[in-house]
Amino acid sequence: MISFENDYSAGAHPRIIQRLTETNMEPLPGYGSDVYCENAKRKIREAAECPNAVVEFLVGGTQTNAVVIASMLQPYEGVVAAETGHVSAHEAGAIENTGHKVLTLPQHLGKIDAGELKNYMETFYADGNHEHMVFPGMVYVSWPTEYGTLYNKAELEAIAEVCHAYEMPLYLDGARLGYGLMSPEADMTLPDIARICDVFYIGGTKVGALCGEAVVFPKGNAPKHFMTRIKQQGALLAKGRLLGIQFDELFTGNLYLNISRNAIEMAEQLKRLLHDKNYTFYLESPTNQQFVIMENERLEELKKHVAVSFWEKADDTHTVVRLATGWSTTVQDMEELGEWL
Repeated sequence: MISFENDYSAGAHPRIIQRLTETNMEPLPGYGSDVYCENAKRKIREAAECPNAVVEFLVGGTQTNAVVIASMLQPYEGVVAAETGHVSAHEAGAIENTGHKVLTLPQHLGKIDAGELKNYMETFYADGNHEHMVFPGMVYVSWPTEYGTLYNKAELEAIAEVCHAYEMPLYLDGARLGYGLMSPEADMTLPDIARICDVFYIGGTKVGALCGEAVVFPKGNAPKHFMTRIKQQGALLAKGRLLGIQFDELFTGNLYLNISRNAIEMAEQLKRLLHDKNYTFYLESPTNQQFVIMENERLEELKKHVAVSFWEKADDTHTVVRLATGWSTTVQDMEELGEWL
């Protein structure tokens, strides 16, 4: 059985496992105050070219989104996101559970449009009853999106311009950030993202780590007592070393980008293979997630040998399926997949 179900089915990159083993018996202070966490934060600041950034490590993507959004919103505010955005569709109401509403906009290949965002804001404040409504207090985007698509620099800057006009922070979910940065269609670097956004996170769980995400407030603009907020919402590890050591290793010798590049190279092979096998694409993305339409009977046969991800029903006899490559995908995996497609 081979897996193209997601990009986190493998454990962690061998270098991370080795480093965790080497440091295992070393006594260290807790809650992220150890030397490895400090080293990792310094390396992230250098990579993002934001020396004054506040960097904190959290255990997973859902916890990160919930803590960041809840910590930056007022009690009467909600977060604006695409209707297909992860916080809207795939986090089990985690944001709503913090007392904040997800306010959705139409999606265009997984993205929101700056013009529609501006119109939404104008319409909200033009409503004479807006004091009785949930205020839009933050904008959430992901890069790559749920569909593996990418905002280009101009699109993200246009969204940021609207955000700043209405004094709303722009938050970028970077669960698969490495795969976006290594895409041949990307026109943004990590420093670009740090410059444009008010807060973003660098995903580790899906890009080579056992677990963990690095939240970055690039302008030093973290909410007051942010670490306390993290602990209050159950996302702070006592053994913070686990996250610091992993990110220290990921940001040593370009490991994070190098293993992300592997996922993109494998995704390019995957796209060629799917075309050769005459599959119909639901969406052909520039990153590591590819979406095809399969006949249900053919899908059931494939699932005996290959793990894939259900996306949605296309019709009574067809299903939209996601195949994802990752940092751990090998040429051998691709060859075996070709035998079963």
